[in-house]
Amino acid sequence: MYLVCGEALFDFFSQSDDNGANSKSNKIGYQAVAGGSPFNVAIGLRRLGVDAGFFAGISNDYLGKRLETVLDEEGVRDDFLIHFDAPTTLSMVAVGADGSPKYSFRGEGCADRLLLSKHLPTLDAKVRGLHVGSFSLVVQPVADTLMALVQRESGQRLITFDPNVRLNPAPSIDLWRKQVAKFAEHAHIIKVSDEDLHLLYSDTDPETVAQGWLQNNCQLVIMTRGRQGATVFTRELGHWSVPAREVKTADTVGAGDTFQAALITFLTERQLDTPDSLPTLSRETLTEMLNFAVAAAAVTCTRVGPDLPYRDQVV
Repeated sequence: MYLVCGEALFDFFSQSDDNGANSKSNKIGYQAVAGGSPFNVAIGLRRLGVDAGFFAGISNDYLGKRLETVLDEEGVRDDFLIHFDAPTTLSMVAVGADGSPKYSFRGEGCADRLLLSKHLPTLDAKVRGLHVGSFSLVVQPVADTLMALVQRESGQRLITFDPNVRLNPAPSIDLWRKQVAKFAEHAHIIKVSDEDLHLLYSDTDPETVAQGWLQNNCQLVIMTRGRQGATVFTRELGHWSVPAREVKTADTVGAGDTFQAALITFLTERQLDTPDSLPTLSRETLTEMLNFAVAAAAVTCTRVGPDLPYRDQVV
């Protein structure tokens, strides 16, 4: 079982104006979709056939109960959820002409941010690994809580990490750099987009950043590059890339989360999801892993919103 940690929220996607650009209507249509990067990863794992649990603060309000219903319907374990009488975070999403989303968050004082060290779960041997990422890394007190969990567990099970930078909840890029550096010290696999790397370290080339991360616990750094595919950086085998799949893109919402879930799935299916297994992976196996993750992400890109694929849909 894999335990995913972080925020759960509702994305409110703005809808196109059917009345045309000259409409004088004062109404804006939205479609509300359960989401949050870690939430999506947990669901993505289940759809790909991996047992998953979700450690998060969840609201007792209507939207929080709806998030729980979605987790239950998808088969994600909910016994790691911590309930709070606080609102559910809302994310307002506008999708650009190229399919890329722009986010604006309403989350101050919301349930997903309120996890404390006293809420940390006791994990047994069934939990093979942990995944952390997104703005739960930088907002308090949940950031310190997840840091304590990762520090406690990094010597015992696989830790995967995706910064998934969102500046709206925490605009300070210096804070993001500080927190990413702290979590990167304990992660065994770091997955990061080229856009996030540019935001974090605009004056440093990706290989230099990756080699810095590989000096600690990290064994693999994987950079997603949108339509250019993905690149893996290793300690002993160097770095190389695989191409993206050619698809008709509806939008890219959830593609990175799909890629992350697929990486974990690939390793889990082959019983390679341990820190000790990573240095043994050959170039051929890593290339196969990247191609599987690229294929999974491509499926999501053909759909509107974070509609992640099932295992039989990834070929």
